[in-house]
Amino acid sequence: MKILVLNSGSSSVKYQLFDMTDESVIAKGIVEEVGSDNAIVTYKPTGKKEVKAHTKIEDHKQALKWIIDSLLDPENGVVKDVNEIAGVGNRAVHGGKISESKIATKDIVEYMETEGAKLAPLHNIPNILGVKAAEERLPNAVQTLVFDTAFHHDMPAVAYMYPIPYENYEKHAVRKYGFHGTSHKYVAHKAAEYLGKPIEELKIITCHLGNGASVAAVKNGKSIDTSMGFTPLEGLMMGTRCGDIDASIPLFLMEENNMTAKEMTTYLNKQCGLKGITGGPSDMRAVEKGWQEGDEKLALAFEMFFYRVKKYIGSYAFVLGGIDAIVFTGGIGEHSPDGRKIALSDLSNFGIEIDEKANKENAFDIGTGKVKILVIPTNEELAIARETVELINKK
Repeated sequence: MKILVLNSGSSSVKYQLFDMTDESVIAKGIVEEVGSDNAIVTYKPTGKKEVKAHTKIEDHKQALKWIIDSLLDPENGVVKDVNEIAGVGNRAVHGGKISESKIATKDIVEYMETEGAKLAPLHNIPNILGVKAAEERLPNAVQTLVFDTAFHHDMPAVAYMYPIPYENYEKHAVRKYGFHGTSHKYVAHKAAEYLGKPIEELKIITCHLGNGASVAAVKNGKSIDTSMGFTPLEGLMMGTRCGDIDASIPLFLMEENNMTAKEMTTYLNKQCGLKGITGGPSDMRAVEKGWQEGDEKLALAFEMFFYRVKKYIGSYAFVLGGIDAIVFTGGIGEHSPDGRKIALSDLSNFGIEIDEKANKENAFDIGTGKVKILVIPTNEELAIARETVELINKK
């Protein structure tokens, strides 16, 4: 069974085509700058030369046409007929009230365009554009929606409710939703496999650290709390997002700087985090390099980031009532030994100890104490493909 996985953003479409008989990637790529006369299109069939070009891509429909044409190309294609593709797994950022992956029925799509769009307009609308474009180009394939929020949906009310009037939950669905759920679920299960124990018996803290970052407390295979909240703005300090701050700060700054709510939303999401502290770089590689070279602001940003990771690990250790494993994943989590060392320093009393050599080598298992410390590359695309196969088989 061949499954195409799409991650449709406002101006890009990332894709991977899987052969699910062995879960191998047949082809992958990205269409960038959708809506441009000079869009960047990349297509990499496994075992063949990468194709990269600039072309006019007016919208998501045209992006899908380019992707499908590439997959069918007589010279570099990997399928002979579009009907070889049994399903399309669409990443969806915010599921709202939807608690699990779903086949993209008319009702589900309408919900995502209305109620779902209110919760995440910058993400859900492009996600649905991808679904519609795929439906047109692959009419016989089963379309699915795999939600980043689904894994966290069953958190207990004490974790997902906010201490504001209850009517805001009843009328406006204001609650903690959490994100990166597909990644947290994938690496938690990978950790259980490595430990050789049923995930239903384990307490795991998963740290998805990238430009967007979140931590999850996973107990018996279920997310019981996570750092991101009603939006992806809550929680850890990130590349350009502030994460947890005093709620009065935005109100104070709006008055002091005569800012609108829309301007403040952009400010908190695009001008804060690492970028806000450094005054420039938001990429952790540049920030870490500055830390190594002794740049004062970059060093502060680097240490702040991992200090806040450490606080969440400590908090969730108590929420879980103990830890069997801590998992680092995402671009930063997988590739910053110094950052992991800061996040887990001085915790030997809790059974958390790092193997210095293994950590520097970004090994899979970098712990020497009672608590396993694992570095696990995430694979959200494969997780989405697996969910799609499950939904097709249940159909």
